[in-house]
Amino acid sequence: MISTSAPLCPNQTTIGVFGSGQLGRMLAIAARRMGYRVATFSPDKNSPTGQIADQEIVASYSDASAVRTFVQSVDVVTFEFENVPISVAEIADEVGIPVRPSGQILKTAQNRLREKTFLAEAGLPVTPFVYVTSLSQLHSALTTLGAPAILKSADFGYDGKGQVRIDSIADAERAWESLAAPDAVLEAFIDFTCEVSVVAARDMMGNFAYYGLIENQHRNHILDLSIAPARVDHTISLEAEKFTRSLFESLDVIGVLCVEFFVQSDGQLLINEIAPRPHNSGHLTVDAAITDQFEQQLRAVCGLPLGSTELTRPAVMANLLGDLWENGEPNWAALCAFPTCKLHLYGKEEARPGRKMGHITVLADTIEEARKVAIEARQSLAVS
Repeated sequence: MISTSAPLCPNQTTIGVFGSGQLGRMLAIAARRMGYRVATFSPDKNSPTGQIADQEIVASYSDASAVRTFVQSVDVVTFEFENVPISVAEIADEVGIPVRPSGQILKTAQNRLREKTFLAEAGLPVTPFVYVTSLSQLHSALTTLGAPAILKSADFGYDGKGQVRIDSIADAERAWESLAAPDAVLEAFIDFTCEVSVVAARDMMGNFAYYGLIENQHRNHILDLSIAPARVDHTISLEAEKFTRSLFESLDVIGVLCVEFFVQSDGQLLINEIAPRPHNSGHLTVDAAITDQFEQQLRAVCGLPLGSTELTRPAVMANLLGDLWENGEPNWAALCAFPTCKLHLYGKEEARPGRKMGHITVLADTIEEARKVAIEARQSLAVS
């Protein structure tokens, strides 16, 4: 359903953001630049988003009274991450504040069973899966899908959390106990050649814009490098765009959403998962695209026309995890000695192993050059 609401204009609009991590922070930076006010709501004080926002509300998502007061103080609601209770969107709907993307999209994306069922019913390519709620069902599912397979909790998983690999039926009991979830999804193991993603946006008039295919490399289930444009055949890029556009129309998305794909050895695509928000793999657009993913999110949720997604040069993004702080403060001077390297830190107070503390982006004439510099620049941060 296409909306015909009037645009929400700068200097008179407050964007309400549920969640307060780095995605909200970068959205707030884009909003400030364009003259919008931002209020953020989460249980965390002095959060990455709160440091930039005009207002930081610290309360539980389950505090219905606080949520209601918050949404009554803003002009539109969006999400910084998908693991926000659906009740916050329902309260906003009751109050009459627009929610973009919609609460229904949030509900679909935050549960793997709902997500995969929706994708399958929409005729989109998805990894074969079976819903399981007990060890006996897991045994049966393994008989159907075979091993190896991946067991994932149905709710609230990201960066490899809430999942375990099963190499044989003999591993089933151990896997079920370690997952410790009331319900789960067993997915067939996909022997893919690479992982790619499409970050795209759709506005209130139904116009669609996407950033092309981005290649993603992971380490310990956490995104390590993103490369744009992806080093795959052009036909794969066209197919990914087609599936992404179809998904946006099926979900009636208003806002930014990322679709992650597996590329199989025969070039066929399978959708791994979706994220109804800007995405880690799209961070490189801040430095490499005419309109970055956060400004694009702002434009979409405020009812403005979408901006150009053209990449100005090949780019590589490298995540900076808390491990880099193991021996003290990283060597920022050494990093900045690389003149084509752009540093983004998220304002997180505590560095922990595996925690995303920031990222760097490198632009170059070729992907190979950008990747080489990004790796060398990150390595220069290590303090011995």
